[in-house]
Formats: sequence, C-alpha cells, structure tokens
Amino acid sequence: MFNERMSDTSDTSDAIPAGSETVPLPDLRGRGLVLRPWRPDAEADLDAYLRGLSDPEFLRWNTPLILVKDLADARVSLRARSENVSRGTEAAFCVTDEETGAILGHVGINNINDTMRVALVGYWTLPEARGRGVARRALALATDWAFRYRGLHRLELGHALGHDVSCRIAEAVGFRYEGSLRDAMFAEGRHDAFRDVHLHGRLATDEAPV
Repeated sequence: MFNERMSDTSDTSDAIPAGSETVPLPDLRGRGLVLRPWRPDAEADLDAYLRGLSDPEFLRWNTPLILVKDLADARVSLRARSENVSRGTEAAFCVTDEETGAILGHVGINNINDTMRVALVGYWTLPEARGRGVARRALALATDWAFRYRGLHRLELGHALGHDVSCRIAEAVGFRYEGSLRDAMFAEGRHDAFRDVHLHGRLATDEAPV
C-alpha cells in the first residue's frame, strides 16, 4: 500500500526547496488523514498536544528534556516548533482524521540539515487513535513529502530498544533497521541513565514499500 502516492496532497506548486525559510507548511492529504501545521493558539490543538506528551505510554518510551505539564507549557512548546518551521529546521504536523477533523497525533521531520539533506523523524498517537494504523499512515505521508517536496535524501528514525510496535511501523514504511546505538537516549523517566536505540533509515532512492 505504500506505493500509493499523495494523489490529493499539495501539488508541486507547494514544493519547498531545500534551505527555504518562512515558507508555511502545506496540508498533506491522503490515506484517510490530513496532516496540517499545529496551531499554537487553538484550544483543541493545545489540549491534544498536552495529552499526547503527558500520556504514560509516550513517556514510557520517550524522556523529554523539558516536560509539558500544562496548557501553558504546551503553548510554549508549539510556538517553539512554529519558529523552527519558519527557520526551515523542522516540519511539525498535527495528524487529523480526514472525515471528522479529529486530532489523532503528531508526526515531525526534525533536525533538518539542508547541507547533508538529512533529518530525523518522530511520531506519536493519542490513546484513542491507536490500533488503526494512524502512525504508519502519517509517517508514510510525511516521508513522501520530505523526499518529493522538501528535497531531503535521507531520513533517520530511532526508537528505544524494546519498542517493538515502533519497530514494525518503521519497517512497514520502508525504514530499514541499520543497527543499535548504545546509550543513545535517556532511560525512562531519568536524565542520569541511558538506554540503547534501534536506528532505522530510509533514502529517497530506496524502493517504496508495496
């Protein structure tokens, strides 16, 4: 199913050349989803973002440097993401249901390096959106956009060792397992201990998954 392209996504007039700045993100449509920019001043976005980053399952596998504990923190974090988007170093998408508009989660292209044309990808889903292939579909849309319209050549995806669900999502979207990185992320709930990371990568020249 990943041969399918974003037939109803933004056309090439929305392409963002590598290194561009202050270019707004397009809405990406397909696979039953709409990926749109986060809105730092929208109550629904703030509530969903806070729920996502304070969810126990998210915190089991991720240990943020700065916790998002309330709506004020969520607004600060989303505004920082918007600034990164304006600088061209990040593409942060709110994942929504194409029919209802309900917010389902997040997918981001982070730490964009336009010199090397490489970036990191990450995603999470709200509890009520799990088990429906949302993360897989959102990652596929964002990956296709990053290669076709953002001009990137390599995307990297890392997850904590033992996070088998994330491993399956990565492989389903064509991110090959490339090895383990020792002590490459913080241990659960701690900033004084570490855990290993599985590294996956996908190139623009890789054959798209079937």
